Amino acid sequence: MKQPAWLIGATLLAAAGVVSAEEMKVKVTPDLESVTVMHEGKEVVIKRDQDPDSRIAEDYTQTSRECPPFCVQPMQLLPGVHTIGEIELLEMLADRAMGEDEFLLIDSRTPDWYNKGTIPSAQNIPWTQLHPEASTFDPFVAETLLIDEFGVKKTDGLFDFRDAKKLVLFCNGPWCGQSPTNIRAMVGMGYPADKIYWYRGGMQLWHTLGLTTVEP
Repeated sequence: MKQPAWLIGATLLAAAGVVSAEEMKVKVTPDLESVTVMHEGKEVVIKRDQDPDSRIAEDYTQTSRECPPFCVQPMQLLPGVHTIGEIELLEMLADRAMGEDEFLLIDSRTPDWYNKGTIPSAQNIPWTQLHPEASTFDPFVAETLLIDEFGVKKTDGLFDFRDAKKLVLFCNGPWCGQSPTNIRAMVGMGYPADKIYWYRGGMQLWHTLGLTTVEP
């Protein structure tokens, strides 16, 4: 039976002595210790914080934010859009590193949040650049993103989404509406819902699990 790429990658790392069972006390799963990705031209190892006394980052300790705008998001955002968790995202990242998958990982948060730290290999495309009702929305910027970044073509004034890329979007977590706003806007433009994956837990759960972050 064929093993998933993420498991093969984790096994190879362990066999090479990069990560040993004795060193890695806090794993992601019993079979997955870490995933290595490229971020801005450098290798970054995504793993859980090994310090048992570590605590969540201050920005994510608050439990009660005013709603609106900080309202709890549904598990199923839109028909066809795939909601994923940490394991699924890490598996996708590992598959991409092994050349078995291809997608863009998009941090939908505004730059002030993004600059505090993001998931390794993510690129920042703020929700304001794709949401027509945002005060800073620029149709030219949105069209450029669709064509240059997402693989959308434009013919005779119409967008062609047949070769659009697979996208994984996230923001601050289940209480954050930035990536949901991006996703709704893109589906409204005609982007195929089944090519969109949403990491609902976002930075809130990423930090809660002590997973690696990087600052741009």
